[in-house]
Amino acid sequence: MLCWPRLLLPALCWVLFAPQTSAQAADECSERCDLYHGHCDEEGVCRCDPGWHGRFCEDCVRMPGCAHGSCHQPWQCMCHPGWAGKFCDKDLLICDQANPCQNGAECVSEPDGEHSCICPEPFRGTNCELKRGPCDTAGSPCLNGGTCQDDGGFADTFACRCLAGYVGRFCEVDVDDCLMRPCANGATCHDGINRFSCECPLGFQGRFCTVNINDCASRPCHNGGRCYDRVGDYECYCPKGFIGKSCEIPLPEPTWANDQATSRRDQTTAPPPAGFSQPARNPPASPQPGAGNFKISVFTQKEPRLSTRQMVIVAVFGGLTAFLVLITATVLLWYRNRGSGSMGCCRETVPATKTHYHECQDSRKTTEL
Repeated sequence: MLCWPRLLLPALCWVLFAPQTSAQAADECSERCDLYHGHCDEEGVCRCDPGWHGRFCEDCVRMPGCAHGSCHQPWQCMCHPGWAGKFCDKDLLICDQANPCQNGAECVSEPDGEHSCICPEPFRGTNCELKRGPCDTAGSPCLNGGTCQDDGGFADTFACRCLAGYVGRFCEVDVDDCLMRPCANGATCHDGINRFSCECPLGFQGRFCTVNINDCASRPCHNGGRCYDRVGDYECYCPKGFIGKSCEIPLPEPTWANDQATSRRDQTTAPPPAGFSQPARNPPASPQPGAGNFKISVFTQKEPRLSTRQMVIVAVFGGLTAFLVLITATVLLWYRNRGSGSMGCCRETVPATKTHYHECQDSRKTTEL
Protein backbone atom coordinates (compact mmCIF):
# COMPACT_ATOMS: atom_id res chain seq x y z
CA MET A 1 0.00 0.00 0.00
CA LEU A 2 2.89 2.32 0.62
CA CYS A 3 4.11 1.89 -2.98
CA TRP A 4 0.93 3.16 -4.63
CA PRO A 5 1.61 6.87 -3.90
CA ARG A 6 5.05 6.54 -5.43
CA LEU A 7 3.60 5.08 -8.63
CA LEU A 8 0.70 7.45 -8.98
CA LEU A 9 2.65 10.66 -8.36
CA PRO A 10 4.70 10.68 -11.62
CA ALA A 11 1.63 9.81 -13.66
CA LEU A 12 -0.39 12.57 -12.06
CA CYS A 13 2.38 15.10 -12.69
CA TRP A 14 2.58 14.13 -16.35
CA VAL A 15 -1.17 14.51 -16.78
CA LEU A 16 -1.19 17.92 -15.16
CA PHE A 17 1.96 19.46 -16.66
CA ALA A 18 2.65 17.68 -19.97
CA PRO A 19 0.10 19.48 -22.07
CA GLN A 20 1.26 22.77 -20.71
CA THR A 21 4.96 21.93 -21.50
CA SER A 22 4.18 20.89 -25.09
CA ALA A 23 2.20 24.07 -25.59
CA GLN A 24 5.04 26.20 -24.32
CA ALA A 25 7.58 24.45 -26.61
CA ALA A 26 5.32 24.95 -29.60
CA ASP A 27 4.96 28.65 -28.82
CA GLU A 28 8.71 29.09 -28.38
CA CYS A 29 9.47 27.29 -31.67
CA SER A 30 7.01 29.40 -33.63
CA GLU A 31 8.49 32.57 -32.19
CA ARG A 32 12.23 31.87 -32.49
CA CYS A 33 12.67 29.26 -35.25
CA ASP A 34 13.86 30.85 -38.52
CA LEU A 35 11.10 29.72 -40.83
CA TYR A 36 13.24 30.67 -43.85
CA HIS A 37 15.77 28.02 -42.86
CA GLY A 38 13.53 25.42 -41.20
CA HIS A 39 10.12 24.58 -39.70
CA CYS A 40 8.52 23.46 -36.45
CA ASP A 41 7.35 19.86 -36.13
CA GLU A 42 4.41 18.54 -34.07
CA GLU A 43 6.55 18.27 -30.93
CA GLY A 44 7.65 21.92 -31.10
CA VAL A 45 11.20 21.21 -32.35
CA CYS A 46 12.81 23.42 -35.02
CA ARG A 47 13.90 21.22 -37.95
CA CYS A 48 16.59 22.83 -40.19
CA ASP A 49 16.84 22.75 -43.96
CA PRO A 50 20.06 21.44 -45.60
CA GLY A 51 22.93 23.93 -45.20
CA TRP A 52 21.73 25.30 -41.86
CA HIS A 53 22.20 24.15 -38.29
CA GLY A 54 21.70 25.37 -34.71
CA ARG A 55 18.77 25.09 -32.29
CA PHE A 56 16.66 27.53 -34.28
CA CYS A 57 18.48 27.08 -37.67
CA GLU A 58 20.28 30.40 -37.27
CA ASP A 59 23.79 29.26 -38.40
CA CYS A 60 24.93 28.38 -41.92
CA VAL A 61 27.14 25.40 -42.71
CA ARG A 62 30.65 26.36 -43.93
CA MET A 63 32.44 24.74 -46.81
CA PRO A 64 34.01 21.45 -45.73
CA GLY A 65 37.70 22.06 -45.00
CA CYS A 66 37.33 25.75 -44.32
CA ALA A 67 40.03 26.43 -41.68
CA HIS A 68 39.91 30.15 -40.83
CA GLY A 69 36.72 31.52 -42.37
CA SER A 70 32.99 32.03 -41.91
CA CYS A 71 29.84 32.05 -44.04
CA HIS A 72 26.68 34.06 -44.72
CA GLN A 73 25.16 31.40 -46.92
CA PRO A 74 25.63 27.63 -46.83
CA TRP A 75 28.89 26.21 -48.19
CA GLN A 76 30.80 29.51 -48.11
CA CYS A 77 34.35 30.07 -46.76
CA MET A 78 34.99 33.77 -46.13
CA CYS A 79 38.53 34.21 -44.77
CA HIS A 80 39.30 35.98 -41.54
CA PRO A 81 41.88 38.80 -41.57
CA GLY A 82 45.41 37.53 -42.16
CA TRP A 83 44.29 34.40 -43.98
CA ALA A 84 43.83 33.62 -47.63
CA GLY A 85 43.25 30.75 -49.98
CA LYS A 86 40.23 28.69 -51.00
CA PHE A 87 40.01 27.10 -47.57
CA CYS A 88 41.46 30.11 -45.71
CA ASP A 89 44.50 28.09 -44.69
CA LYS A 90 47.22 30.37 -46.07
CA ASP A 91 48.80 32.61 -43.44
CA LEU A 92 49.49 36.06 -44.86
CA LEU A 93 51.66 36.96 -41.89
CA ILE A 94 53.74 33.81 -41.84
CA CYS A 95 56.98 35.60 -42.70
CA ASP A 96 56.42 38.11 -39.90
CA GLN A 97 55.08 35.84 -37.19
CA ALA A 98 56.68 32.42 -37.93
CA ASN A 99 59.44 32.51 -40.48
CA PRO A 100 59.54 29.01 -42.09
CA CYS A 101 62.77 29.60 -44.02
CA GLN A 102 65.83 27.91 -42.57
CA ASN A 103 69.59 28.34 -42.68
CA GLY A 104 69.44 32.15 -42.86
CA ALA A 105 67.16 32.27 -45.92
CA GLU A 106 64.99 35.30 -46.69
CA CYS A 107 61.20 34.82 -46.50
CA VAL A 108 58.99 36.53 -49.12
CA SER A 109 55.15 36.64 -48.75
CA GLU A 110 52.96 36.30 -51.83
CA PRO A 111 49.58 37.99 -52.38
CA ASP A 112 47.73 34.67 -52.49
CA GLY A 113 49.04 33.67 -49.07
CA GLU A 114 51.96 31.60 -50.33
CA HIS A 115 55.56 32.31 -49.44
CA SER A 116 58.98 31.65 -50.90
CA CYS A 117 62.48 31.43 -49.50
CA ILE A 118 65.61 32.87 -51.06
CA CYS A 119 68.22 30.27 -50.10
CA PRO A 120 71.92 31.05 -49.64
CA GLU A 121 74.54 28.73 -51.06
CA PRO A 122 74.79 25.75 -50.77
CA PHE A 123 71.20 25.27 -49.48
CA ARG A 124 68.06 24.47 -51.42
CA GLY A 125 64.49 23.26 -51.00
CA THR A 126 61.11 24.91 -50.29
CA ASN A 127 62.28 26.23 -46.92
CA CYS A 128 66.01 25.93 -47.66
CA GLU A 129 66.10 22.86 -45.48
CA LEU A 130 68.31 20.85 -47.89
CA LYS A 131 71.95 21.24 -48.71
CA ARG A 132 73.74 20.56 -51.96
CA GLY A 133 75.74 17.55 -50.86
CA PRO A 134 77.46 14.49 -52.34
CA CYS A 135 74.34 13.32 -54.24
CA ASP A 136 74.16 16.60 -56.19
CA THR A 137 77.91 16.64 -56.69
CA ALA A 138 77.94 13.07 -58.04
CA GLY A 139 74.95 13.75 -60.28
CA SER A 140 72.49 10.94 -59.34
CA PRO A 141 75.02 8.09 -59.23
CA CYS A 142 72.59 5.32 -58.21
CA LEU A 143 71.58 2.92 -61.01
CA ASN A 144 68.57 0.69 -61.67
CA GLY A 145 66.11 2.94 -59.83
CA GLY A 146 68.21 3.32 -56.68
CA THR A 147 67.72 6.35 -54.42
CA CYS A 148 70.69 8.52 -53.45
CA GLN A 149 70.87 9.41 -49.75
CA ASP A 150 73.25 11.90 -48.13
CA ASP A 151 71.30 13.02 -45.04
CA GLY A 152 69.90 16.05 -46.79
CA GLY A 153 73.32 17.02 -48.09
CA PHE A 154 74.96 17.11 -44.66
CA ALA A 155 76.65 13.69 -44.97
CA ASP A 156 80.28 13.37 -46.01
CA THR A 157 79.47 10.82 -48.72
CA PHE A 158 76.41 9.41 -50.41
CA ALA A 159 74.76 5.98 -50.14
CA CYS A 160 72.44 4.26 -52.61
CA ARG A 161 69.24 2.65 -51.44
CA CYS A 162 68.67 -0.10 -54.00
CA LEU A 163 65.45 -1.60 -55.23
CA ALA A 164 64.75 -5.25 -54.50
CA GLY A 165 66.90 -7.49 -56.66
CA TYR A 166 69.97 -5.21 -56.87
CA VAL A 167 73.03 -4.77 -54.66
CA GLY A 168 76.31 -2.92 -54.83
CA ARG A 169 77.45 0.59 -54.02
CA PHE A 170 75.70 1.97 -57.09
CA CYS A 171 72.99 -0.77 -57.27
CA GLU A 172 74.72 -2.09 -60.35
CA VAL A 173 74.72 -5.82 -59.47
CA ASP A 174 71.67 -7.96 -60.23
CA VAL A 175 71.17 -10.51 -57.44
CA ASP A 176 71.33 -14.12 -58.69
CA ASP A 177 68.01 -15.46 -57.43
CA CYS A 178 69.03 -18.98 -58.53
CA LEU A 179 72.03 -18.99 -56.19
CA MET A 180 70.13 -20.92 -53.50
CA ARG A 181 68.93 -23.52 -56.04
CA PRO A 182 65.23 -23.17 -55.40
CA CYS A 183 64.19 -25.53 -58.22
CA ALA A 184 63.87 -29.20 -57.25
CA ASN A 185 64.08 -32.53 -59.09
CA GLY A 186 66.79 -31.42 -61.50
CA ALA A 187 64.84 -28.46 -62.90
CA THR A 188 66.63 -25.59 -64.68
CA CYS A 189 66.50 -22.22 -62.87
CA HIS A 190 66.26 -18.98 -64.91
CA ASP A 191 67.25 -15.80 -63.07
CA GLY A 192 65.17 -12.63 -63.34
CA ILE A 193 65.00 -9.24 -61.64
CA ASN A 194 64.10 -10.09 -58.04
CA ARG A 195 62.49 -13.30 -59.25
CA PHE A 196 63.24 -16.63 -60.85
CA SER A 197 61.46 -19.28 -62.89
CA CYS A 198 61.91 -23.06 -62.96
CA GLU A 199 61.91 -25.10 -66.16
CA CYS A 200 60.61 -28.44 -64.91
CA PRO A 201 61.74 -31.81 -66.32
CA LEU A 202 59.31 -34.33 -67.68
CA GLY A 203 56.94 -35.57 -65.01
CA PHE A 204 56.99 -32.54 -62.66
CA GLN A 205 55.19 -29.23 -62.42
CA GLY A 206 54.66 -26.30 -60.03
CA ARG A 207 56.65 -23.16 -59.25
CA PHE A 208 59.49 -25.19 -57.71
CA CYS A 209 58.91 -28.36 -59.79
CA THR A 210 57.98 -30.30 -56.66
CA VAL A 211 54.63 -31.65 -57.85
CA ASN A 212 54.79 -35.07 -59.48
CA ILE A 213 52.36 -35.26 -62.39
CA ASN A 214 49.88 -38.10 -61.96
CA ASP A 215 50.43 -40.13 -65.13
CA CYS A 216 47.58 -42.43 -64.10
CA ALA A 217 45.01 -39.63 -64.30
CA SER A 218 44.19 -40.50 -67.93
CA ARG A 219 43.64 -44.19 -66.99
CA PRO A 220 46.09 -45.68 -69.49
CA CYS A 221 45.75 -49.28 -68.26
CA HIS A 222 43.19 -51.37 -70.19
CA ASN A 223 41.33 -54.59 -69.47
CA GLY A 224 41.14 -53.95 -65.72
CA GLY A 225 44.86 -53.34 -65.23
CA ARG A 226 45.99 -51.50 -62.09
CA CYS A 227 47.98 -48.32 -62.71
CA TYR A 228 50.91 -47.15 -60.56
CA ASP A 229 52.33 -43.67 -61.05
CA ARG A 230 56.05 -43.28 -61.67
CA VAL A 231 58.28 -40.25 -62.35
CA GLY A 232 57.30 -39.16 -65.84
CA ASP A 233 55.85 -42.59 -66.55
CA TYR A 234 53.36 -45.18 -65.34
CA GLU A 235 53.34 -48.92 -64.79
CA CYS A 236 50.42 -51.28 -65.32
CA TYR A 237 49.91 -54.47 -63.32
CA CYS A 238 47.97 -56.56 -65.80
CA PRO A 239 45.32 -59.17 -64.90
CA LYS A 240 45.71 -62.78 -65.91
CA GLY A 241 45.59 -63.23 -69.65
CA PHE A 242 46.98 -59.81 -70.73
CA ILE A 243 50.42 -58.30 -71.24
CA GLY A 244 51.91 -55.10 -72.69
CA LYS A 245 52.66 -51.58 -71.51
CA SER A 246 48.96 -50.84 -71.05
CA CYS A 247 47.70 -54.44 -70.77
CA GLU A 248 46.40 -54.18 -74.32
CA ILE A 249 47.82 -57.49 -75.67
CA PRO A 250 45.87 -60.70 -74.88
CA LEU A 251 47.96 -63.78 -74.20
CA PRO A 252 47.52 -66.75 -76.66
CA GLU A 253 46.23 -70.09 -75.40
CA PRO A 254 48.87 -72.45 -73.92
CA THR A 255 50.65 -74.55 -76.60
CA TRP A 256 51.07 -77.64 -74.42
CA ALA A 257 47.39 -78.53 -74.80
CA ASN A 258 47.66 -78.41 -78.58
CA ASP A 259 50.90 -80.45 -78.45
CA GLN A 260 49.22 -83.16 -76.38
CA ALA A 261 46.29 -83.32 -78.77
CA THR A 262 48.63 -83.57 -81.76
CA SER A 263 50.70 -86.32 -80.05
CA ARG A 264 47.61 -88.35 -79.34
CA ARG A 265 46.44 -87.99 -82.91
CA ASP A 266 49.86 -89.07 -84.24
CA GLN A 267 49.89 -92.11 -81.98
CA THR A 268 46.46 -93.24 -83.11
CA THR A 269 47.27 -92.73 -86.81
CA ALA A 270 50.89 -94.05 -86.79
CA PRO A 271 51.56 -96.91 -89.31
CA PRO A 272 51.97 -100.46 -87.86
CA PRO A 273 55.46 -101.99 -87.53
CA ALA A 274 56.92 -104.15 -90.30
CA GLY A 275 55.39 -107.60 -90.40
CA PHE A 276 52.08 -106.50 -88.95
CA SER A 277 48.96 -105.73 -90.87
CA GLN A 278 46.82 -102.70 -90.33
CA PRO A 279 43.72 -103.78 -88.34
CA ALA A 280 40.39 -103.06 -89.86
CA ARG A 281 38.76 -99.94 -88.64
CA ASN A 282 35.42 -101.19 -87.44
CA PRO A 283 33.00 -98.93 -85.73
CA PRO A 284 33.18 -99.29 -81.98
CA ALA A 285 30.61 -101.52 -80.48
CA SER A 286 27.91 -99.97 -78.48
CA PRO A 287 28.59 -100.19 -74.79
CA GLN A 288 26.80 -102.87 -72.90
CA PRO A 289 24.38 -101.77 -70.27
CA GLY A 290 26.09 -101.45 -66.94
CA ALA A 291 29.62 -101.48 -68.42
CA GLY A 292 31.94 -98.55 -67.73
CA ASN A 293 33.74 -96.59 -70.45
CA PHE A 294 37.46 -96.06 -69.81
CA LYS A 295 40.07 -94.18 -71.84
CA ILE A 296 43.73 -95.02 -71.40
CA SER A 297 46.21 -92.46 -72.73
CA VAL A 298 49.69 -93.85 -73.41
CA PHE A 299 52.60 -91.43 -73.85
CA THR A 300 55.81 -92.74 -75.37
CA GLN A 301 59.14 -91.14 -74.74
CA LYS A 302 62.12 -91.60 -76.99
CA GLU A 303 65.37 -92.76 -75.44
CA PRO A 304 67.94 -89.98 -75.27
CA ARG A 305 70.86 -90.25 -77.66
CA LEU A 306 74.27 -88.63 -77.47
CA SER A 307 75.20 -86.17 -80.14
CA THR A 308 78.43 -86.49 -82.15
CA ARG A 309 80.10 -83.74 -80.15
CA GLN A 310 79.22 -85.44 -76.86
CA MET A 311 80.54 -88.78 -78.12
CA VAL A 312 83.88 -87.19 -79.11
CA ILE A 313 84.25 -85.60 -75.67
CA VAL A 314 83.49 -88.93 -73.92
CA ALA A 315 86.06 -90.76 -76.11
CA VAL A 316 88.79 -88.18 -75.40
CA PHE A 317 88.25 -88.29 -71.64
CA GLY A 318 88.13 -92.08 -71.73
CA GLY A 319 91.46 -92.28 -73.59
CA LEU A 320 93.13 -89.88 -71.15
CA THR A 321 91.87 -91.89 -68.19
CA ALA A 322 93.19 -95.15 -69.66
CA PHE A 323 96.58 -93.56 -70.38
CA LEU A 324 96.91 -92.28 -66.82
CA VAL A 325 95.99 -95.71 -65.41
CA LEU A 326 98.63 -97.36 -67.63
CA ILE A 327 101.35 -94.93 -66.59
CA THR A 328 100.49 -95.40 -62.88
CA ALA A 329 100.64 -99.19 -63.19
CA THR A 330 104.01 -99.08 -65.02
CA VAL A 331 105.60 -96.89 -62.34
CA LEU A 332 104.36 -99.15 -59.54
CA LEU A 333 105.69 -102.28 -61.25
CA TRP A 334 109.09 -100.65 -61.84
CA TYR A 335 109.50 -99.71 -58.19
CA ARG A 336 108.38 -103.15 -57.10
CA ASN A 337 110.86 -104.99 -59.35
CA ARG A 338 113.67 -102.69 -58.24
CA GLY A 339 113.07 -103.39 -54.56
CA SER A 340 112.81 -107.16 -55.15
CA GLY A 341 116.22 -107.24 -56.92
CA SER A 342 118.05 -105.56 -54.02
CA MET A 343 116.50 -107.83 -51.40
CA GLY A 344 117.32 -110.93 -53.45
CA CYS A 345 121.00 -110.03 -53.67
CA CYS A 346 121.22 -109.74 -49.92
CA ARG A 347 119.32 -113.01 -49.32
CA GLU A 348 121.57 -114.91 -51.69
CA THR A 349 124.67 -113.65 -49.89
CA VAL A 350 123.43 -114.56 -46.41
CA PRO A 351 125.05 -118.11 -46.43
CA ALA A 352 128.22 -116.66 -47.94
CA THR A 353 131.00 -115.00 -46.10
CA LYS A 354 130.43 -112.00 -43.93
CA THR A 355 132.57 -109.87 -46.19
CA HIS A 356 130.30 -110.48 -49.19
CA TYR A 357 127.21 -109.77 -47.04
CA HIS A 358 128.56 -106.42 -45.93
CA GLU A 359 129.40 -105.49 -49.50
CA CYS A 360 125.82 -106.25 -50.48
CA GLN A 361 124.47 -104.09 -47.71
CA ASP A 362 126.76 -101.21 -48.68
CA SER A 363 125.71 -101.53 -52.33
CA ARG A 364 122.02 -101.42 -51.29
CA LYS A 365 122.51 -98.30 -49.18
CA THR A 366 124.39 -96.63 -52.02
CA THR A 367 121.55 -97.47 -54.40
CA GLU A 368 118.92 -96.11 -51.99
CA LEU A 369 120.85 -92.86 -51.62
